[in-house]
Amino acid sequence: MTEQPPFVSPRAEYEARLAARRTDAQRLGRAERRLSNARLAVFAAGLGLAWLVFGRGALAGGWLAPPIAGFLALVVLHDRVITRRRRAERAAAFYERGLARLEHRFAGSGEGGERFADPAHPYAVDLDLFGPGSLFELLCTARTGAGEETLASWLRGPAAPEVVRDRQAAVAELRPRLDLREELALLGGEVRAGVDPETLLAWAGGPAVATPPAARPLAALLAGAAALAAILLVTTDVGPLPLLVLLAGEGVLAAVLHQRVSAILRAVEKPGRDLALLGELLARLEAERFASPLLGRLRAALESEGAPPSQELARLRRRIELLDARRNQLFAPISALLLWGTQLALAIEAWRVRSGPAVARWIAAVGEVEALSSLAGHAFEHPDDPFPEIADRGPCLDAEGLGHPLLPEARCVRNDLRLDAALRLLVVSGSNMSGKSTLLRTAGVNVVLALAGGTVRARRLRVSPLAVGASVRVVDSLQEGRSRFYAEIRRLRALVDLAQGPRPLLFLLDEILSGTNSHDRRIGAEAVVRGLLARGALGLVTTHDLALAEIAEALAPQAANVHFEDHLEAGEVRFDYHLRPGVVRKSNALELMRAVGLEVSEGA
Repeated sequence: MTEQPPFVSPRAEYEARLAARRTDAQRLGRAERRLSNARLAVFAAGLGLAWLVFGRGALAGGWLAPPIAGFLALVVLHDRVITRRRRAERAAAFYERGLARLEHRFAGSGEGGERFADPAHPYAVDLDLFGPGSLFELLCTARTGAGEETLASWLRGPAAPEVVRDRQAAVAELRPRLDLREELALLGGEVRAGVDPETLLAWAGGPAVATPPAARPLAALLAGAAALAAILLVTTDVGPLPLLVLLAGEGVLAAVLHQRVSAILRAVEKPGRDLALLGELLARLEAERFASPLLGRLRAALESEGAPPSQELARLRRRIELLDARRNQLFAPISALLLWGTQLALAIEAWRVRSGPAVARWIAAVGEVEALSSLAGHAFEHPDDPFPEIADRGPCLDAEGLGHPLLPEARCVRNDLRLDAALRLLVVSGSNMSGKSTLLRTAGVNVVLALAGGTVRARRLRVSPLAVGASVRVVDSLQEGRSRFYAEIRRLRALVDLAQGPRPLLFLLDEILSGTNSHDRRIGAEAVVRGLLARGALGLVTTHDLALAEIAEALAPQAANVHFEDHLEAGEVRFDYHLRPGVVRKSNALELMRAVGLEVSEGA
């Protein structure tokens, strides 16, 4: 593993940079106001001189040159200062979001990735991967849809050990590069997430629009000749006939190509809006040099014959921007004379045929770098979180000081947890609200992070390749006429099927079969767990039904009981959330009922 960088307090670094960016924004704001006043003053002076020149005839027209030049210079300088001020404000917002994550105030303020949440996924909903306050929202700093999709796919599907190790090395290299992450966050203006990969890929990889090979040079020839004929018409005694003949020829060519030109321009309209951000991201990455193998491969994926990808995209973007000139009423006659739309459409299609096949590679590389950068940002913000050791063989999940990354550090109670070929099952008993469900989510989320290539909330974690399956947040469905119990047994069926896959399954079952009676629950739960263990799975089962604790005794030594305790203090139930061996021997249900004001008598 790459050596850890010197320790830098993320909070102190963010606060210092936030203060600096705010100071820059304020300074630039003052400069912006001064330039605005200067523009107004120069404009007023120009109006006065114009009155003296044209109204009174007191001055020659040359007196207007200095205020016009000065005004234009101030306009350019003012725009630059506005751009720099907005950039400083966005940089300040970048560090404000970072501090919000450190202080666990991020819920609902970032990208939750709700579109990636699939109720049928074996653990995404159960482990709070997506949505407000989710793991995805905590991690994701991607600017593009491609980066978001890549990060989501890593969280939804564990990678192979060699892939995880490559990602770890890349994340370790990116971890201290805060300047790079800031610059990536500021690219593309104020757009939060452009580069819709589906739209761009559909356009770039679509079938070529068939045009005659001679169409493009012929259009250029006719446009050049028509422009020359128009100039000769104005400056010499050459009559209008040459221009009229050329315009007729242009009209015929435009009519022949009309449908194809219209199809090209319609197709490029939507993806064209994403090209600016993609080009800026590529330019920034082209300037970077990496040492880790994965980042080196991603950087090499941007190489292409001829110009770098950012320059190729800049050419395309300029052609698309030039199309907007057709909408200018003053330029419209010149546009028609030069076959402006036809020539640009043919040039855009030629670019797509030549460079379109590389767009998928560029987008994939950008998306992967953004996903790695998201994991690196999380690693930077939590310097005590280590990279896990990835075991080639297993199954194993061996953790010391395991905690949940979505809990504030001050409230995060850590526990040790070990499952392997010898001890495959822990039956976790305990009272309501004692921490059983949180333990399942803690184990699951950290395994997801580990096998995505990120750091984990633990003092130490060793994990082998595992499939993850959970039944923690199964609910009924009124629309489908499905009870919670039926939904749960369907999920259990899916987990049994998942356990037959190539990877051992880590199953996380919360209050298993709680929707049925104790007798059926005991028999059914043991049958399900036996079936999972027989297929090489390992996992945790929680219950507050002490009868289910007998499952561990029946399956020993492959299974063991552990529990959470509580105690009554000053009329309130207190929890310490520390995992202990054995079976819990008391319940707090009656105390909780009394605590909320329900009259409960044990003799009733």
